[in-house]
Formats: sequence, C-alpha cells, structure tokens
Amino acid sequence: MISVVLALLAAACNAAASNLQRQAARTLPTDEEFGPGELLTLIRRPVWLAGIAALIGGFVFQASALATGPLALVQPILVTELPFTLLLIPIVLGGHVGRQLWLAVATMTGGLAVFLLSARPGVGHDRPSMEVWALAATATIGAILGLCAVARLFGGRGRPALFGVATGFGFAFTAALMKETLATLESDPGSLATSWQPYAMVVAGLCSLFLLQVTFKSGPLVVAQPALTTSDPVASILYGTLMFGEDVRAGAWIVLEVAGMGAIFLGSVMLARAPLLRELASPSQGR
Repeated sequence: MISVVLALLAAACNAAASNLQRQAARTLPTDEEFGPGELLTLIRRPVWLAGIAALIGGFVFQASALATGPLALVQPILVTELPFTLLLIPIVLGGHVGRQLWLAVATMTGGLAVFLLSARPGVGHDRPSMEVWALAATATIGAILGLCAVARLFGGRGRPALFGVATGFGFAFTAALMKETLATLESDPGSLATSWQPYAMVVAGLCSLFLLQVTFKSGPLVVAQPALTTSDPVASILYGTLMFGEDVRAGAWIVLEVAGMGAIFLGSVMLARAPLLRELASPSQGR
C-alpha cells in the first residue's frame, strides 16, 4: 500500500532531521541560551539546513500518506521515527547501537506489525461536519488542558507521562486537521486560502510543538517518550473511526491489537532508556 511506504518515508525523514539538527547544535556553546544569534549561526551550517530539508520532506510524505490512506494507519506507522532515529545515529553522529537497542527496535517494530495486521485500518469516506469538528476540538482541548493542569499539580514521574499523553493528543488532532485540509484541497482547491482548516492545522501544530518541549523538560525521557509514542496512534484511531468513518476490526482482533500496542509501548520504553536517544531529546538539540 502506497500510504504505508509514504508514512515510513515520513518517519525516516523526521529521524534524519533529529540527527542532523542535533549534529549542528553540537557546535553551539552549551552555556548560552538558544536565541537569534545562535539561529543565525545554524542557518549558515549546511548540516542544519539539511535537517530542515528532511523535516520538510517528512511533512510532505506525511501529508501524502494521509491523502492516500486512513488516519488510523498512517499515524501508528510514524512511531517508527524512534527506531529510525537510533539506526541513523552511527551514520550521522558516530554513536553505537548495541544489542539491547536492536532488541528494542525489534520489539517496537514487531508490535507495530501485529497491530496493523490485526486492526487492518480501512479508508474512511466521511467528511466531518462543523458540529463534529467543534465537538472534537472541544474534547481535545479540554483533555489537553486537563492533563496539563493535573501534571502541574502533581510532581514526580507522573508529570512527564501526563504531558506526553497531552502532546500525543495534540499531534493526533493536528494530523486529523491535515487530513481535512488535504480533502479540501482535493475537492475545491480555490477555497483553501479562505478555509479554516489549514490555519487550524498550523495553530494546532505549533501548540503541539510547544507541548513537546514542555514534555521533554518536565521529567525523564523514559517516562515521557512511551506516553507520547502510544497516545498519538491511539488518539488517531479514535479520530479516524469516529470522525472520518475509518474501519478498524473489532471482536477477538482487539486482543491482538492491544498486544501490538503493548509491544510498541514496551519497545519505546526500552528505546527511551538509551543515552543516545536522551541526548537527542535534550532541549539543546535545536528543534
């Protein structure tokens, strides 16, 4: 399926962007806060520009995947960005991926395969009405604000997990808006500039990126990353089935689907424990 290939290419591009931008950020002084001067320095570095190009490529591939495939299929595949990130480290940053990390990659990839084969997401044919969008936006914003409020009230290891779930919801809702924007582009290209969807997508994406930074600064990556990695595809499945009419197998298949998501969660925990991934997720990585 072409959407699967496009989603994998999007994940690979995002992973390359993380590595390339981190390599460029390594040359900046570690005792200074990131500001306009540092940004101008990075712009003059080809490796940083290559990272931006990879980031744009990831966006284009994700948009193309959402245009040709269901939300419930594309977003779960994007979790392979984590394995791709680690696999590219020896090439870009010169690190070492040991046997334990290979096991984590295999666990996560195997879980994804089990989930997709058992769920077998189907393409939806519904266009959500304004009432549905209003309800979805209200529920999403309410859930995100609630999670963030609880996270700030309670410290400890639960804080990054709650922020991670909130961030996952944000990225999933951004993907839903991206899919709607693409549908508008296909049905009536001339109305895109005056439509609300692309502007809502940009706002949701920027807010999600801000939440991502809050998540990584709130506590250990080993807690934040698994929550983020699993909440995005789960929320995307809900958006896809409830809003776009996408079909996901139920019945006894749910057991295998839960097992697959469990393996994805376990693999992301193992990957998040890797010092190399913690280094890439540090605030100084330049993203």
